[in-house]
Amino acid sequence: MPPDTAQDNFTDPESRIMKTAQGYAQCYNGQIAVDEASQMIVAAGLTNCAADNGELVPLLDRTQATLGTQPADVLADAGYKGEATFQTLETRQVTAYISLGREGKPAATPNPEHEATQRMAARLASEEGRARYRRRKAIVEPVFGWIKEVLGFRRFSLRGEAKARGEWNVVCLAVNLKRFHRLQTA
Repeated sequence: MPPDTAQDNFTDPESRIMKTAQGYAQCYNGQIAVDEASQMIVAAGLTNCAADNGELVPLLDRTQATLGTQPADVLADAGYKGEATFQTLETRQVTAYISLGREGKPAATPNPEHEATQRMAARLASEEGRARYRRRKAIVEPVFGWIKEVLGFRRFSLRGEAKARGEWNVVCLAVNLKRFHRLQTA
């Protein structure tokens, strides 16, 4: 007899339990990269891991595949922070503005051995860095709002990570088609 704490999802074993605004649920974690000027989604990803850490570099690779070039700047919230990510971005000569702490909570002092994190902290402490990072909310958050409120997409209909990824790509395509139409008529 398995212990009461053992959990399995028999309808979608590839999904994972994640904390949401409504509590805990079986989920996938959708990722998007958004162009600042047009607010078009230029890359999308989906994982069954609740943590965003480790997802930024693959998202940038997809962005480069879509656009043919890497973005010069990247804005991301604290979920994407990590010394290895910062080092990779520096190697690729991408200027990143990635928060080191959650909003409303002070960031922990970076480990002195993590030099790339130290440089990120210095960049974010500058007036330009704070101003640049503040733009993140006006770039990516409205797109997630459109997905949830305009399209009404709050849960996946398909089961399995590959099928859910396909569904996520269709949702992102729908947002882009709507946005493209708006840009053409403006």
